[in-house]
Amino acid sequence: MAPSVPLSLDRGDAAIYGITTAAPGPAGKLPLTADDLLQKPSGDLFGWSLDVGMGWAPGAVRQPQMLLLSTLGGMREPDGSPLALGYHTGHWEVGLLMREAALTCRASGWTPFAGFCTDPCDGRSQGTPGMFDSLPYRNDAATVLGRLIRSLPTRSAVLGVATCDKGLPAMLMAVAGAGDLPVAIVPGGVTLPATDGEDAGTVQTIGARFSHGLISLEEAAALGCRACASPGGGCQFLGTAASAQVVAEALGLAVPHSALAPSGQAIWLDGAARAVHGLQAQRGLGWTARTLVTDASIRNAMVTHAAFGGSTNLLLHVPAIAHAAGLARPRLEDWMAVNRAVPRLVDALPAGPHPTVRVHLAGGVPEVLLHLRALGLLDTRVPTCAGVTLDEALDWWAQSERRTRCRQVLRDRDRVDPDTVILPPASAAVAGLSSTVCFMRGTLAPDGAIVKSTAIARDLLGEDGVYRHVGPARVFTSEADAIRAIKAHDETALAPGEVVVVAGIGPMGTGMEEVYQVTSALKHLPTLRGTPLLTDARFSGVSTGPCVGHIGPEALAGGPLGRLRDGDLVRVVIDTRALTGTVDLVRLDPATSALVPDPETLAARAPHPALAPHPKLPDATRLWAALQATSGGTWGGCVYDVEAITARLAGPPST
Repeated sequence: MAPSVPLSLDRGDAAIYGITTAAPGPAGKLPLTADDLLQKPSGDLFGWSLDVGMGWAPGAVRQPQMLLLSTLGGMREPDGSPLALGYHTGHWEVGLLMREAALTCRASGWTPFAGFCTDPCDGRSQGTPGMFDSLPYRNDAATVLGRLIRSLPTRSAVLGVATCDKGLPAMLMAVAGAGDLPVAIVPGGVTLPATDGEDAGTVQTIGARFSHGLISLEEAAALGCRACASPGGGCQFLGTAASAQVVAEALGLAVPHSALAPSGQAIWLDGAARAVHGLQAQRGLGWTARTLVTDASIRNAMVTHAAFGGSTNLLLHVPAIAHAAGLARPRLEDWMAVNRAVPRLVDALPAGPHPTVRVHLAGGVPEVLLHLRALGLLDTRVPTCAGVTLDEALDWWAQSERRTRCRQVLRDRDRVDPDTVILPPASAAVAGLSSTVCFMRGTLAPDGAIVKSTAIARDLLGEDGVYRHVGPARVFTSEADAIRAIKAHDETALAPGEVVVVAGIGPMGTGMEEVYQVTSALKHLPTLRGTPLLTDARFSGVSTGPCVGHIGPEALAGGPLGRLRDGDLVRVVIDTRALTGTVDLVRLDPATSALVPDPETLAARAPHPALAPHPKLPDATRLWAALQATSGGTWGGCVYDVEAITARLAGPPST
């Protein structure tokens, strides 16, 4: 008997030998002219040969070309069932948006091209070394997407389709930098909440809750199974993914009422078709990325972010979009001024009760912009990707059938008043909706820090709207150590009243990872609710509580946060009305019996002995950390400033 042959060597399929070695070329002729042959570069002419080789009709190769770029991930069968999974629901269905855009192109006499650069999932990589690639990925993807745009020299317009935490910011950077091309974004929408489960943010706490006996194994298994009630779209809360969709529309890069649409539904597909028509209108008007992305539109996006109560990660992404467009990057002072001037109007998860699909039905971005226009907080003269100014778009929205019918759907289906999801300014003030972001300083954060004040529970605040806490520091130099202490039931367990410090996990340590594992556990464990967290890392947009992040300088760059020790007395003050705060090492002043900042002790100390970059930090992330530090660091958007980098590499001029 002959020995068996592994299938990896031979599957026994005789069909593989039916090989063809040549075939007739496509029928017909290219519509060439003598001027084409004399004047066009060979790449343009060969491009037509490639087009008909892929099956395009020779007579149609002179049509204007539209480049469709997306972050599509996974492989779906024609019926939508999975053949190969994507990293997340956010990019799972965006191929349907690409198809809708392509069909609209073809029906209107344009030739669509499609390119892809998929993206990771921050939820999937929480608490793993995969998080070390999360923020650095954004710059890499923006570079790749920009190269793809430039690598199709004959394109007349660019449409970007993306959804989630890093893919959409990367796409926004790429289209903002497209210069003299008409551009638009199609946000990939949101997934539906489960009628019989938890939202995708809460469900990420099943491990911490199980460790404390708050849920059973059976409950954890059931809840974990049904968090996502539709197969596509970003998360159901105003995290980074949803906040980036909001910013895309507020910038004028997405057509009105396309952000936060329910993935897979007709109203979601409609946004892709409308975006194509908008690009065609832009071409007729001579509008380009430079027309759309301006200092005024960047400020409009910041104002809208504040009104929505968006993720603090957008403080990294909006400056990066501005930088990609060749504009001045918003400074910390600019964010402070905007957040002090703009009321929060949206009461959505994680700070409120409503999922993002309800925000869309309540009117989404244009409804919020109507209120902001009435308050005089927007520049509505700016052009938008729809081929109309923002003023014209809002005038249409105010009297549109779309607005009336969507708001009525929310009343009929969910029995929810739209004005309790997107509140008129007077109602928001009565309801006590707090402003979005507090900007902090102190002996532990001399370069600044931020906290999403919107997400601090009101019962943790004093009557003056101030959160105050003084307690002993519990210092960790890795997220994993902090999680072990949160889940522990022995002498190593985190104790109520302590101040959690996770230092050394900024850009140099872990690529500035998200620590949602920590923030979510602190929220959902009753004994630790209200515990403050201080870190030089960043937070997921779904994080809640008195969690102070982006602390600078980061510990590994010599920041004082890295000089804390267990038991040090730390004071955290967050004024949610003035939008200021302080984080300090304090000591008792014997003369006054008051607690006062203690910078002397910090200055005299060596860094924590356990501080070090994570041993699994990729070299590519180490390089990213060095380049972004040279380019203005986290407050500058973690970008690559080519002029600053090349000047640093060149060194001082020789004498």
